[in-house]
Amino acid sequence: MNETLVFAVISLSAIGVISAIILYFVARKFKVIEDPRIDIVADLLPGANCGGCGLAGCRAFAEELVKSTDLSKLNCPVGGNDTMKQVAAALGLEAPEKDPMIAVVRCSGSRVNAPAKVIYDSATSCAFAHVLSAGESGCPNGCLGLGDCVVSCNFDAIYIDEVTGLPVVSDENCVACGACVTACPRSIIELRLKGKKDRRIFVSCVNTEKGGPAKKNCAVACIGCGKCVKECPYEAITMVNNLAYIDYNKCRLCRKCEPVCPTSAILEMNFPARKEKSGDTAKVTEQTEL
Repeated sequence: MNETLVFAVISLSAIGVISAIILYFVARKFKVIEDPRIDIVADLLPGANCGGCGLAGCRAFAEELVKSTDLSKLNCPVGGNDTMKQVAAALGLEAPEKDPMIAVVRCSGSRVNAPAKVIYDSATSCAFAHVLSAGESGCPNGCLGLGDCVVSCNFDAIYIDEVTGLPVVSDENCVACGACVTACPRSIIELRLKGKKDRRIFVSCVNTEKGGPAKKNCAVACIGCGKCVKECPYEAITMVNNLAYIDYNKCRLCRKCEPVCPTSAILEMNFPARKEKSGDTAKVTEQTEL
């Protein structure tokens, strides 16, 4: 009995030693030596791990930067151009300047413009409510106002307005990481160019229903009339599935489209008050909140 026990112990010990030796040589053979530049680049990044670069976090982005020979398609939205210049200098590359972006809420279906027809009483999650119903206003594409976008934001850049029930994006805090864009189940939030002097023009509607049903659920819905498309001198507006869309890369901010929209679905952000002359009387039209 004792001999059997001793033999078993010796056998197991021998197997353990041999396995350890094999593992040691395998580890040496397949050892991966990490590029030391990854640590240097990672230290230059903000460490927000927001995913705005399209990767899992800053470490993964640093690895991608080190592997790349062209930084034109890589960008850290939190650090911006300053951070990318530092990274480029560390890697001996060049990082082209990128225009700053910002999250834009493309829905004006406030409690006034899109009054509730039913009462939603269930889980307070946009993702959940989107599956259950069209929403309290009846618009199948409108904002549900339950704040999934707010929860997703790590920069306190978005909140739900208590009066309108719609999300509001902070120009100062938004870093265009895109977390809110991903969180919105109705694709209402979009990243657009921040624009000169923070000025931008966009169609604040994503409803693809035809004019009648769209207007029935929301007073400021895009009805697909096409007047803005005809008015734009730069071909920046297209009409797809009864919905107008303004291409921010083509838009020159001429402001000709907004006055011709019959439902006020086109919004102008941060522009001075528009002056309209009628005869000898000058009328100032001020942008009102939704």
